Amino acid sequence: MPYYSAIFRGHIKPNAVVGAASMFIKHNTIQLFRSPNLLFTPSSLVRSLHSQRLRVLSAKAARRNASSSSSSSASLEWRVSNLPYFQKQGYGRIAYNDYESSDEPDRDIGGSSQSQQMAGSTLDNVDQWRFKLTMLLRNREDQEVVSRERKDRRDFDHISAMATRMGLYSRQYSKIIVISKSPLPNYRPDLDDRRPQREVVLPFGLQSEVDAHLHTFLDQKKMLIPEMPRPNSSGSLATEHGNYETPETVMQNSLARERILRPRSLQLRSKQQQWMDSPEGQKMVEFRKTLPAYKEKEALLRAISANQVIVVSGETGCGKTTQLPQYILESEIEATRGAACSIICTQPRRISAISVSERVAAERGEQIGESVGYKVRLEGMRGRDTRLLFCTTGVLLRRLLIDRSLKGVTHVVVDEIHERGMNEDFLLIVLKDLLPRRPDLKLILMSATLNAELFSSYFGGAPAMHIPGFTYPVRAHFLEDFLETTGYKLTPYNQIDDYGEEKTWKMQKQAQFKKRKSQISSAVEDALEAADFKGYQFRTRDSLSCWSPDSMGFNLIENVLCHIVKGERPGAVLVFMTGWEDIHSLKNQLQAHTLLGDPNKVLLLACHGSMASSEQRLIFDRPPEGVRKIVLATNMAETSITINDVVFVVDCGKAKETSYDALNNTPCLLPSWISKAAARQRRGRAGRVMPGECYHLYPRCVYDAFADYQLPELLRTPLQSLCLQIKSLGLGSISEFLSRALQPPEALSVQNAVEYLKLIGALDDNENLTALGKKLSMLPVEPKLGKMLILGAIFNCLDPILTVVAGLSVRDPFLMPSDKKDLAESARSKFSGRDCSDHLTLIRAYSGWKDAERTRSGNEYCWQNFLSAQTLKAMDSMRKQFFFLLKEASLIDNVEGCSKLSYDDHLVRAIICAGLFPGVCSVVNKEKSITFKTMEDGQVLLYQSSVNGNVQRIPFPWLVFNEKIKVNSVFLKDSTAVSDSVLLLFGDRVSSGGFDGHLKMLGGYLEFFMKPSLAYTYISLKRELDELIQNKLVNPKLDIQLYDKLMTAIRLLVSEDQCEGKFVFGRKALSPTTTKMLKVVGTPVPNSGGENDKNMLQTFLARGGHGTPVYKTRQLKNNQFRAMVTFNGLDFMGQPCGTKKSAEKDAAREALLWLQGESKSSLNDLNHMSTLLKKDKSKKSARAPARWN
Repeated sequence: MPYYSAIFRGHIKPNAVVGAASMFIKHNTIQLFRSPNLLFTPSSLVRSLHSQRLRVLSAKAARRNASSSSSSSASLEWRVSNLPYFQKQGYGRIAYNDYESSDEPDRDIGGSSQSQQMAGSTLDNVDQWRFKLTMLLRNREDQEVVSRERKDRRDFDHISAMATRMGLYSRQYSKIIVISKSPLPNYRPDLDDRRPQREVVLPFGLQSEVDAHLHTFLDQKKMLIPEMPRPNSSGSLATEHGNYETPETVMQNSLARERILRPRSLQLRSKQQQWMDSPEGQKMVEFRKTLPAYKEKEALLRAISANQVIVVSGETGCGKTTQLPQYILESEIEATRGAACSIICTQPRRISAISVSERVAAERGEQIGESVGYKVRLEGMRGRDTRLLFCTTGVLLRRLLIDRSLKGVTHVVVDEIHERGMNEDFLLIVLKDLLPRRPDLKLILMSATLNAELFSSYFGGAPAMHIPGFTYPVRAHFLEDFLETTGYKLTPYNQIDDYGEEKTWKMQKQAQFKKRKSQISSAVEDALEAADFKGYQFRTRDSLSCWSPDSMGFNLIENVLCHIVKGERPGAVLVFMTGWEDIHSLKNQLQAHTLLGDPNKVLLLACHGSMASSEQRLIFDRPPEGVRKIVLATNMAETSITINDVVFVVDCGKAKETSYDALNNTPCLLPSWISKAAARQRRGRAGRVMPGECYHLYPRCVYDAFADYQLPELLRTPLQSLCLQIKSLGLGSISEFLSRALQPPEALSVQNAVEYLKLIGALDDNENLTALGKKLSMLPVEPKLGKMLILGAIFNCLDPILTVVAGLSVRDPFLMPSDKKDLAESARSKFSGRDCSDHLTLIRAYSGWKDAERTRSGNEYCWQNFLSAQTLKAMDSMRKQFFFLLKEASLIDNVEGCSKLSYDDHLVRAIICAGLFPGVCSVVNKEKSITFKTMEDGQVLLYQSSVNGNVQRIPFPWLVFNEKIKVNSVFLKDSTAVSDSVLLLFGDRVSSGGFDGHLKMLGGYLEFFMKPSLAYTYISLKRELDELIQNKLVNPKLDIQLYDKLMTAIRLLVSEDQCEGKFVFGRKALSPTTTKMLKVVGTPVPNSGGENDKNMLQTFLARGGHGTPVYKTRQLKNNQFRAMVTFNGLDFMGQPCGTKKSAEKDAAREALLWLQGESKSSLNDLNHMSTLLKKDKSKKSARAPARWN
């Protein structure tokens, strides 16, 4: 979290500045003020800087001496007190204050003399900036320069270019420019004077009713609720097995195990020999001998026997995945060590683990679950005799949670390490640390590419072996070749994908962005400009000039498939797409085609990781005679699975990969170009059974511009789940552990993840696991979804939360056919009602499907409501798995009672908020639009698919969201609207502001103003609610009925909050120690709306020693007027009115209402007024330097 967040959180406290000199320098801060000598005499500027520096240093020494003798004397330095590691990027500050108002619009300068004057002014200004930036570079303490001057904004391009040449970073934030030594984020909330500040108002009588329940609970608390012991937050959940045995005990145990296991080992050897001697077994053995891996069998076994770690690379089709684990198993069984043998082979995907295990079991003449089994997240087949287990990497990591030494495991085979998945890289670090403690453990790393040296050197020069592949030759056709052969014509119009491009246009229209080049286009722009297509016909070159790199090319793919189906030899076709949405959209388009949609000629299948295992298996079956199989798949089909009858491959050249912008803390999931290694893998899929053909739907020059290998996932994804696993395994410091990775992630990514885990309560300030963190580590979901599940169980509304988490863990079940979008949106809105929640919409859609399933009409229900039955079935299966995991974690004590409050949508909304926080954005309803703003991104937009994306007004002040994705702008994908009370009670820690009635969240980014008594109510409820959750986590059997009165108060508050408050901007909570309250003397304000609102406001301000309020009025497009009144640094906006005079009165009325701290329904009390208006003790000079507030 950058410096500005440290300011919000109170770690950096600015103090008053001594004197009103034209320039002064202090630690982390230099402020320069306009002076003729400083602006026009550089030599004088140098002398002035030097002399002023000496004076300030002397003043510093004097202040240090004074502070040592008097602890009460205020420090005049910036204080940095125990900044979290994430926040130690501390931007220092050089602020330039201009006497011209920053709100004044820039003036147009015309005429030759004026142009010359501007040019001269620009040269002088740039010269001054050259000196300023030079001083910034020389001073190690200062980190950045901040300027609000209009002339600096005018000259920003010159200043920015100069800063770049000097190795500095620059960015303009609205009317503020920043030059920094460190990279600058897209948004700085500390420079946003319109960040969310909320005035909270409750309906009349609600607070007193809530307080009554709260006081009753507090009175009963000591008698009814036992004091809970403090949890141990040392961190580790894992245990070491076998580390405390003496040598004599080890020897005795080994002899005993040998006597028990030897008979079983003999049985396994006999059974294996019987299979190999059988006719079926001999046929299978002969087939296995044809695989390239067989020639290396003895060498591989010798290498495994002689080394603790080996690295094996093998080309596609060599048999390494199915044969090498089998060779190890057969060797151990033959040596009568079969009963003691335990081999774990990890796969990156579920379908890989299942399909490979089934294949190996078939080659051994067994049913799955005998000596060979599998285990994935939602299912598994393993028995007492299983000796070779295929599992996903996550399953092995979860085993390490409870058994760090992998007791009993003899061999670990990590397959597909070339994919550099995050779990795989994490597993390698853990195994590398484990090997010295387990010298008997063998580790085999398998890669499909020739980059074994990287892994070999990571494990201290482990031997590397290569298995040459056996594939038939595959002829590559790049885009220019296909266009030349077929004469197909590309135009700007036939490359508009019905899914992808139209959706992008909607986003761009929403964002009102100018057309700009995407990441996809920019990556290959130089390659296309340098390409030479002289050997091709003019029509081909003309067609290539229209090629759009951004398009998925659905029409082009359709044309290629028609070409194959009509004119090529028999064989299956494998089409590589970027993700499920592309697969689904293309499948719909192909099914509508007269040839490709004919089931008697073409069998269309999809392959995606989130599909049910039974549906994924269909891709391996051979189609009927005369029917061509076409499989639409993602990059999981590159190496993880093999479809043996594939002869043709269509490669779009893209994959949807997650990238992560650590500086802006924003993940992106966008199509990007694949690597050369991935393109070769895709091409190799076509040569398994006969010579193949691969159609690369991009020019050869684009392929030449690809990166050699894919960027590791560890470097391009958020690390929250990984960091939680590190702590749950007791692996020490997160940053230190990840620094030992094969390619360590950047420090800022790690810091972001640690800060997030602290924010949600999974880690304490010392990075130890809390009680919540320990429970979260037991759930195989993202921490925020795990927290949602835990709170759903605690507050007895688990059933709907299971649906939400299952839905967010798979994909959106709502379908959006291109030709029926209006009907689909109407069906979705039917589920949403007026709740402004995608998650409640999902709950209702799933509940309706379950009801329909009971009457065997589930498919009809899905067809009528544009829902995916496949996705709903996956959600149903995942719900059951989550429920079982919660029972295992002892979070469900009473199965019947865990969902008894599921009917309470307000409570469900609050649990969703607690899980998704800090994913929160403000909602400001304007006349014709809605503005959304988050802490990391500033202004954001909503996806059109969200139920909140098309409404005219959202009657809630906040949205909590699960996912944000950056396209041209940042978009929130799914969201739920929440009230002030929900956010204050179920969001982050709430802290008190500068005076009574002022509360802050997220380190001060979110500010709330209310009556002091109401603030006390929120703080008390929040404290008791957090204590309830903590007690329930420590003691899951605690009866929540003991907290009945507390729950009644909370449920009443979150259900009855009508969001009657409003957003205000420009209010600054000054410290009471440096300001005095404005004492307002007078009678209570009568009901507003009369002629004397303006006079009354002016009277109150005058009695408090303030000047006359200033009114600014502007005419709206509908010919109405809206006014804003300003006084004491505060701005109040009125409602649109028919006349200018009425608008000013309404603005005055808004100010009077705020001063009273009451809603329009109650205007009888001025007690709150004196705590809201503030005035400095002494009159400030017009030219006095601005102070940090």
